Amino acid sequence: MTPLKPRYWAVVASAGGGARMALGKPKQYLPLRGRALVEWSLAPFLDTGWIDGVVLVLPKGDSDFARLAIAGHPKISTVTGGAVRADSVLAGLQAVSERSRGLAAPTFVLVHDAARPCLTVEDIETLRDDASDEHGGLLAVPVTDALKHEARERSSATLDQADLWRAQTPQLFRLDLLKAALENYPQETRTLTDEASAMERAGHKPLLVRGRESNLKVTYPEDLPLAEFWLSRREYLR
Repeated sequence: MTPLKPRYWAVVASAGGGARMALGKPKQYLPLRGRALVEWSLAPFLDTGWIDGVVLVLPKGDSDFARLAIAGHPKISTVTGGAVRADSVLAGLQAVSERSRGLAAPTFVLVHDAARPCLTVEDIETLRDDASDEHGGLLAVPVTDALKHEARERSSATLDQADLWRAQTPQLFRLDLLKAALENYPQETRTLTDEASAMERAGHKPLLVRGRESNLKVTYPEDLPLAEFWLSRREYLR
């Protein structure tokens, strides 16, 4: 019998406050080339024809997203996130579970940070093609800078970066396996920074799929001009 074609959903985590930007509003709503930053982050998932839907995880009490034009897109639904990333992503996964209930085909989720507005459709499709198995995978780039261990604000050792990569998003995993990995992640260490760490703890070995330096996470004010530069290039024009 021919295997059933997998189904794909995206969960975009946008429940953080962006305090390090110090610009008086959540960074996902900062203006970026005529749109809110979050609109750029959502766009590549909406531009594919093979993603069934996008669940956007918003902070409690958020009223800004509903004012954006993209809020009316038929593929987007929203849920409220939790106090930490794991809880927010779990809320998104639960929404996907409810919306994909009854499907016999395996369901995969692409978990993405709303603060990464420079993702390309090409990289999403590469991740799908390379990492749609029980281990999943994530976009990442090899570390090229020298890494220093800090002690009291002084360099105390140099780390070997030969086998080190910087994790990006999206991160692609089978829905049921990721949900179980997050649910079983110890409560006392719920401050995990990405989904791959939960999958690793559950015994999986996610594939590192080479991403791009342009897929930056907007964290500080100086990141905005760099994001504007990348979005001005041809591959981002929509």
